[in-house]
Amino acid sequence: MALTPACSRSFQSIKCNMSFPMKTYQLFLSNYTTLADYIKPPKKKWIKNQKKRTWTDDLSWKERLADVVTPLWRLSYDEQLEVKQKHQERILSQVFCHLTGDFQSHPSLPIKGKLNFSVLPILPSPIRDGYRNKSTFSVNRGVDGNPKTVGFYVGAARKGNIVCVNADHLLNLPEKHKLVAGCYQDFIRISSLEPCLLFHTGGHWREVTVRTNAKGHTMVIVYFHPQTLTPEEVAVHKAELVDYFRHGPGSVCQLDSLFFQESSMTRCTNEESPYQLLCGQPHIYEEVMGFKFRISADAFFQVNQAAAEVLYGTVGDLCVPITKEEGQMKTGGTLLDVCCGTGAIGITLSPRVDRIIGIELIEQAVEDAVHNAALNNALNCEFIPGKAEVVLPSLMSQFSPTGGGLTAVVNPSRAGLHHRVVQALRNQPAIRRLVYVSCKPDGEAMRNFRELCCTPDPQKKLLGEAFSPTLAVPVDLFPHTPHCELVLLFER
Repeated sequence: MALTPACSRSFQSIKCNMSFPMKTYQLFLSNYTTLADYIKPPKKKWIKNQKKRTWTDDLSWKERLADVVTPLWRLSYDEQLEVKQKHQERILSQVFCHLTGDFQSHPSLPIKGKLNFSVLPILPSPIRDGYRNKSTFSVNRGVDGNPKTVGFYVGAARKGNIVCVNADHLLNLPEKHKLVAGCYQDFIRISSLEPCLLFHTGGHWREVTVRTNAKGHTMVIVYFHPQTLTPEEVAVHKAELVDYFRHGPGSVCQLDSLFFQESSMTRCTNEESPYQLLCGQPHIYEEVMGFKFRISADAFFQVNQAAAEVLYGTVGDLCVPITKEEGQMKTGGTLLDVCCGTGAIGITLSPRVDRIIGIELIEQAVEDAVHNAALNNALNCEFIPGKAEVVLPSLMSQFSPTGGGLTAVVNPSRAGLHHRVVQALRNQPAIRRLVYVSCKPDGEAMRNFRELCCTPDPQKKLLGEAFSPTLAVPVDLFPHTPHCELVLLFER
């Protein structure tokens, strides 16, 4: 497949300086069968000494936490990109073997010659350190035994060895997030209420989420278990929280928004228990590719804003190829944005197509998407709330089977697309081009790839012409971790 002019310029302008020696990489493979073996923290033996548990290795707690959260932190960034590139090529080799019915599970098999589509070099993140714009910190017992410790977990609940370690040394977190986590820890330590370590054992103070934008504006959401407290008693502690962050030591955080959610469930949506704005503004705003986006407390937004611009630019070049006709750049058609979130992909592509139709499950995200479209004067955007597997089949009936210019982009969670969504996309002949963005292509997305590309199967109601993968582009949104986004172009 030939790259479009815009796509070609984008990829030719980025050169990944791969200084990771091949001998070093081969040594890496000789010690670790798969990347998963490398990134998975080695099992550490716990010695039970009466009621005290201790680690037998010589790693510090900070190193152990860094190995869990940012497993590649010891490698240079060029080495990280090399590891990720090889890992994505292995995954894509598995995809191709699945599609051709020649799957072999051994990950060290040579890749050259297996793939019949191009895999471009991984596109690096413009920012490598402190890139996360959203972090959620847990509350639990620390290394010193203090149950009011704010950080990230090392260990597992089922083994009874969880320890909460402060995260102020992690490379992927910005300083503002670390500051808020430290202040929240100080607050709950002076509070008369205990933390909620386990739901059935009581306690109140739970996690804290910090969201920031490129300008440093900060939103904080504090999660709270009311237990048997009356609304009046809860109000007292909310007032103490506000006073601490507005006028007390926490004022150093300079919060723009402070939310509070009380719930007796481990995970709770805004619809189940609304976020309560205690002080400040209800939203913060972020800019991507010249477009402005409103971010609500529970809205999804890519955690790396700078790399998101690389990702959306890549998706745009693959979704909407630009061709020159009579001296002018020609675009058009309809873009179907499945799992659209707050509308970022569709809105950034709105100048290049005639119509954008977005589908999203979370109602608050749809409200944000509608607001964002109006904010950016993207009048050709329409966003529909609901489950994609319910909305999409009926929506597909609106398009003519012989009509051209219908392109789909899907950006699902790690759970992948529902089978009925794949059916609707597969059975709409007007869709000739489909871009799949996956943060975990070796998970449930693999099932989606097989369903999109298999021969027609009446039993599974996959009747339309099969898609074929024609181009893959890894994009690194998560430096210091083994993860990246994979953008796959399917055509028919």
